[in-house]
Amino acid sequence: MRVLLIEDDTVLGAAVQDQIRSDGHSIDWVTRLDDAEEHVASASYDLILLDLMLPDGRGIVFLKKRRAAGDVTPVIIMTALDQLSDRIEGLNAGADDYLVKPFDLTELSARLNAVSRRYAGNPNPLITIGELEVDLAARYVARNGRPVTLTAREWVLFEAFVQRPGQVLSKDRLEERLYSFDSEIESNTIEVHISRLRKKLGREVLETQRGVGYRLGSGGGGGK
Repeated sequence: MRVLLIEDDTVLGAAVQDQIRSDGHSIDWVTRLDDAEEHVASASYDLILLDLMLPDGRGIVFLKKRRAAGDVTPVIIMTALDQLSDRIEGLNAGADDYLVKPFDLTELSARLNAVSRRYAGNPNPLITIGELEVDLAARYVARNGRPVTLTAREWVLFEAFVQRPGQVLSKDRLEERLYSFDSEIESNTIEVHISRLRKKLGREVLETQRGVGYRLGSGGGGGK
């Protein structure tokens, strides 16, 4: 998934950025709300990690503004404000989860994945797709009972399809899942990863919609 991190603490921000990337996700990190506004206006994010006390304002105001504009992007608040009233305010403003600093980075990963699954309409991390058994929480996939090893980027792409069954995902949308603004994008990267996924999981797993993109298929077939 593609994540926007809004956090002015450089030590924590760097740690969170490394954790999210190690989980195989793409992340953009900003330290000010005005930069965050520019990012959400120019890119599509799957989740936002939001600090409440920023140099140029309060994160809660940013959140309320996004929700008022109809933005339903999942938001997890990360803050040192630990009073019950602060948590209630954050959740009532439209946050999907609330983490009090300091927190364990593995807990952040678990909460991020849980929120993402809920928004994908499938809170159950265990999914069956034809011959495939998928555990979104454990980042595990097996074909006919045999584990299949996916690279971090292959998993990120496959997860995007699993979380959006039936939807056609364009090449541009898939590229956004893999890269941050400062990353170079090779023209055939998506095609290469789709080809590798088909070899590992079966050709029928990913269907090509010519001129539009790709979507999750029935899973099953045996080909290369």
